[in-house]
Formats: sequence, structure tokens, C-alpha cells
Amino acid sequence: MQSATERTERDERELPYYQPTGSECELFRHAHEQRLPLLLKGPTGCGKTRFVSHMAARLGRPLFTIACHDDLTSADLTGRYLLQGGETQWVDGPLTRAVREGGICYLDEVVEARKDVTVVLHPLTDDRRLLPLERTGELLEAPPDFMLVVSYNPGYQHILKSLKPSTRQRFVALEFGFPPPREEAAIVALESGLQREQCTALVNLATRLRELKGQDLEEAVSTRLIVYCASLIRAGVPILEATRCTLVEPLSDDDDVKDGLMEAIRATFG
Repeated sequence: MQSATERTERDERELPYYQPTGSECELFRHAHEQRLPLLLKGPTGCGKTRFVSHMAARLGRPLFTIACHDDLTSADLTGRYLLQGGETQWVDGPLTRAVREGGICYLDEVVEARKDVTVVLHPLTDDRRLLPLERTGELLEAPPDFMLVVSYNPGYQHILKSLKPSTRQRFVALEFGFPPPREEAAIVALESGLQREQCTALVNLATRLRELKGQDLEEAVSTRLIVYCASLIRAGVPILEATRCTLVEPLSDDDDVKDGLMEAIRATFG
């Protein structure tokens, strides 16, 4: 028979991989236990979505993820009447399903959604924990296991796309950044299968390129892009071609900027 330690190690291996950089896992667990909504802030590709997937699996709760965009409406979250088999039937949206099932509802890049979406969230983010469904006349009370999590990238928002202070203050907030270089290299190596030394070189390069954010680049090189680059290199793609496809082209359309990035890459890899 397996010992408790062996079972725990096996269970950890089966979770979506996430490398903690601080106490974020414990804080997420406490927020869930205390029935508090959570706001994750951090740059694109730093691991926010993976973190939520990891914690949902660790807590054993179903996860309902919504990628927010300009056309997302409150009905997309709560549900709507649809024609099925010649009859009009109500179909729950992902937010409603999460409330009914006691799951975790994650709204990725919530500032991209229309304003009426945040209005729907408000009753779920205070002590009422209610979801009114006007179309069906229901008033759903969220069970203890339900949790609302939202995320956004503060560095990318502007005056037309920001969370109102009245909405922000309804959440416990965690700030995410890119992992320290040694930990980031370990993550890239595990995710891609590329040798650790090569991953370290890629991370060091990305760290230098990140210094250009706000000058020549709107967005910094994400951990996700480094993993993509390492995966291509491991598959046999030449380093300069792999880095161009992952660390240059996704970040800019400006030829001068791209040439400058490639110069830095050639200086690193020759």
C-alpha cells in the first residue's frame, strides 16, 4: 500500500504544473475558505491562468474560465433562453453553473468585458454572495465552495479600460510578476524539456529584453513565450529562427524595433 507521503507526491504530480514564487497558494486557499473574491494583477503570460487552474485542481473544485472581450455581455455569463429540439429552454452560462455547482469562476482580463458584466458580479463579491437571474426570476445564493476570481494586466490598461475603484475594493488582490531568473529557468526547462543551461540563457536574454518595455515595446517578453521558444529549440528549430518567431515577431511590427531585438539575440547566441 502507498504511504500518505507517496499519495501526496502522486497527487501533486497530477496537478496542473505551477511553481510558487511566494505565499500565493496559501493566500488563495485562505480566500477560498473565507469566501472572499480574488483579483489577480500581473503582466501577460506570467502564469495567472495556470495558477488558477492549479489551485482549482488542488482544492478539488470545478473551474469555469471565461476569456473576457469587448463583446462579452452579462447574458454570456449568466445564461439565456435558446431554441433546443423545437422548444425554448433556459441554458445556464458559466457563472451560473459555477454558482450552482460550487465551482471557481475565473474571468481572465476582466477589464476587456463590457461594463454591464461587472455589475452582475457585484452581488457575488460582498456578504450577500447572490446571483439574481432576472430572466428566470431566480435568486441564487452561492454555496460555500463557490469562488469568484478575476484577473487583468495593469500595465496594459488605459483610461477607457480600467476597473473602477468601487469594483477593485470588492476583491482581495494578489500581484504577480515574472519569476526570479533561476526559478523561471527551472519552469521553462520543465515545461519544454530543453536542457537547463539553454533555458538559463533564454531567460537571461528575456530579462534584458524586458528592460525595453515602455520604451520600444508595449509588452514584456512573457514566461509563456520563453517556453514556446524553448519548445521549438528542443524540436530542432535553429535558435535564431526560434527566437525570431517567439521573442521578436509577437512583440512588435516595427522593423527597426525587430532589428534591434535580433541584434540582442545574435549577441547572446552568435
